[in-house]
Amino acid sequence: MSKTDIKKGDEVVVIAGSHKGKRGKITIYDRADERVTIEGLNLVKRHLKRTQDGQGGITEREAPIARSNVMLASLWDARRAKKPAAKAAKK
Repeated sequence: MSKTDIKKGDEVVVIAGSHKGKRGKITIYDRADERVTIEGLNLVKRHLKRTQDGQGGITEREAPIARSNVMLASLWDARRAKKPAAKAAKK
């Protein structure tokens, strides 16, 4: 386990993977496995077995993402704001 700067409820940006650039709020943060679940991102389909009530079928739920693939949205915005200024200074 390492010290971290994120917690449940924080807004984060995905910085790597197929959902790169998307934002969302953290719903679950598993410190032991260093994985976060983000609201509305990384949706996977799960098959539910039919019960006696007749409920079953295919549902979508959020899957966890590695903590190293997300960054706080406030840090992301600050970092993005600095980039154009740095490029203009080089020219």
